[in-house]
Parts: sequence; structure tokens; C-alpha cells
Amino acid sequence: MTVQEKIVSLCKRRGFIYPGSEIYGGLAGTWDYGPLGVELKNNIKRFFWQSMVYERDNIVGLDSAILMNPQVWKASGHVQAFVDPLVECKICHERFRADQIEEKKVHQKLHQGAKISWTAPKEFNLLVEAKLGVVEDAKQKVYLRGEITQGVHINFKNILDSTRLTIPFGVAQIGKAFRNEITPGNFTFRSREFEQMELQYYIKPENKEVQKWNEYWKKERMNWYFSLGMNNKRLRFRKHTDSERAHYAQDAWDIEYDSPFGWKEFEGIHNRGNWDLGQHQKYSGVDMSFFDQEINKKYNPYIIETSGGVDRAAFFFLIDAYCEEKDRVILKLHPKLAPVKIAVFPLLGNKPDLIKKAKGIYNDLKSKISALVAWDDRGNIGKRYFSQDEIGTPFCITIDFQSLKDNTVTIRNRDTTKQDRVKIDDLHRILQTRLKL
Repeated sequence: MTVQEKIVSLCKRRGFIYPGSEIYGGLAGTWDYGPLGVELKNNIKRFFWQSMVYERDNIVGLDSAILMNPQVWKASGHVQAFVDPLVECKICHERFRADQIEEKKVHQKLHQGAKISWTAPKEFNLLVEAKLGVVEDAKQKVYLRGEITQGVHINFKNILDSTRLTIPFGVAQIGKAFRNEITPGNFTFRSREFEQMELQYYIKPENKEVQKWNEYWKKERMNWYFSLGMNNKRLRFRKHTDSERAHYAQDAWDIEYDSPFGWKEFEGIHNRGNWDLGQHQKYSGVDMSFFDQEINKKYNPYIIETSGGVDRAAFFFLIDAYCEEKDRVILKLHPKLAPVKIAVFPLLGNKPDLIKKAKGIYNDLKSKISALVAWDDRGNIGKRYFSQDEIGTPFCITIDFQSLKDNTVTIRNRDTTKQDRVKIDDLHRILQTRLKL
């Protein structure tokens, strides 16, 4: 099995990620996050929010609607420009983007040498349509948002009017987006429903400001992934060529990860210029300019955007953390990201005194640590350790017979398997320090 196949198997077996609607044969490009997967995603989102909003004075949050007036997408250019050229295999009628050369080569092999001919490219809009209304023949066509970005820009004036923010300032948002992907694939990398974590940062429309903040946010976002343990040798920046930049971007950089299926992007840093506010001003008739009191002048701010995929980040964190050592599999996730932070074990599951002591410690930790704490008294202690290693639990606490005598327990480190004996009274403080919470 490849590394990717092993991770996909682990995700299903241990409750990280399940195929969407599996009991009905599934729905391509959709995924359900299980008990551990939802914890991993929530941890990624939590630390994004902490880094972007809580630790900064000039960035606020927003949660905009998934359904918006269709004019939003006309103004943003998505109705006209959010298209991919599509070709279809004339043998099996499977569709591919015209630029997916490698995918088409793989598809050719599936037909075992039969010569494939393709239809001429046809434009295919990636926006997912929906209908609103109670009367069937009078329903209004709307779109599920293709990105979360526009929800920020259409609220630009509302945010200015209801806060004391001034340029430069940012608006952070986390939320679901939807795309009518032609060929979803590579597990959760390319999906039809996905989650984004973004910052729209409004700045003065001056070259020096654009250059300063573009470089600043490139550095900040790359360092954020490093701070959560991602291997810096497997990350890089790639600049978009003129031909591949999105219609709104004056400059665009991707953070790419060296995945089992090649270098792939999972966050972009874009100079959007004043495209968004200018377009919404044009289509809505609402003045979207900012009056800068320092220079006594009105202007439409430029925007530096950081846009990352939560699902892609989760997938790449899992790939980066996956490790095999002799007879155990380990997810060496950063403690901040680990779904389960601590597991508590009685040495033996059939000794009432050990269980009572261990349950007391377990309940105490659950009340003091705002994270998932696990209990396990099944089977032998070695198998329990290895089971926790496989889901990335950083520390296991074992209550043994010595614990009954001197109120000490052992803390086992996931990565080194080293065990330290500490006093129960010091346990919470030590774990807080080691978990870096």
C-alpha cells in the first residue's frame, strides 16, 4: 500500500474521515468527518482564529451567509469567469478538465489500450446552483457560494460603520464553500464541499503598501504551518504565472505541500487589487470607498487575501505526521492539533482500586483541560499505548500499584515512548506545559 492508501485506511478505521453517504453508495467528492476528524478540523480552525483574530488588534471576524443574492456572483465575475474547459471520454463518458494531462493518461490505462477519443472542450461553470421559493414554477435561481470571500466584501461598509477599524485592517472568516468539481479526487484534496479559512486585509492602494503587506502575510502564513509542526522541507511557495492567475488577482502565490501525488497547493496569498469593492460598487450602486482622514482622501482599498483550505490542511497534516516504527504506527501530530490530548489508563482493567484511582484522575483532568481526554481499560497496556499512538495522542497516563502507595503516575511520551513518574498533584501543571495549550 502507498502512504496515501495507508492514511485513507487509517482515517476510515479510526474515525477521522468517512466517505459521504456511504450506505447509499456514496456521493463523489463529499466526506464526513468522524469523532477524531472533527476534533482535528476544529483544532486547525481554533488556532487559525487565535492567530488571526485574538492575537491582533486590527482584525475582526465574520460569518456570512452561504446563500447570497445572485448579483453578488455576477459582480464578482464568477458567473462569467468561474468556468473550466471540459472534455468527455467518448467510450465511457467520464469528464475531465481539458488541462488535466496526467489524469487523462491514467484514464487511458484503465481502458487497457483501447484508443480514446475526446470531445471538444466545453465550458463548465463550477458554481453549484440551487433554487429558492415555495412555488415550484416560481423558484429563484441562486448559487451555493463558490468561495467565502465575497461575504466579507459585501459587508465592508457594515464592518466600517459598526467598528472603529481603520486602514489597514482585516476580516477573518471560516466557512463552507461548494464547487461543481468535474473530477474530485485524491481523497479530500479536491472535493465538491469544502471548508475555507481566509483573511481579507484592506490596505492603501499604494505599491509600497502592497509589497509590504504581501510579503508580511506570505511570511506569517508559512510560519503558522511551521508553528504547528509541519515539516519545512515539504513546504514551498510557488508564484502563479500570468496565464494561470485568477481573474481578480494582480499577483498570486501558493503555499504548496510535497504530497504523495506531487506538489499541491493548499493556501494562496493574493493581491486582489480593488477588484472586489470596485465591482460591488458598480453592480450595487453603493459607495464602497473608504475616507482616509490622515490624507483627507477617499479611495477603494486594495486587498491582500490569504485563503487556505481546512480540509486540505487537515489532510496534509495527517500525511506529514504519519510514521511507521517497527511494530507501531504513529501520527506525530503537534499537541495543539492532536484530536485526543491525553489518555488515562489503569494498569489492569480488573482491579477495582486501580480503576477507582484512575477514574478520579480522569475526571479531574476532564474538568481542568479544555480538550478531549480519553479513558481506556481494555486489553493489555501495550496495545492501548499503540492504539493511542495511531491516532496521535501525545501523552498517556498510567495508574499502577505504586500509584496507590505514593500518589504518583507515569506519563508516556508518544514520540519517544519514554515514561516519567510524577506526582498526581503536579500532573495538571505538567500536562499544560507539555501540551502547550
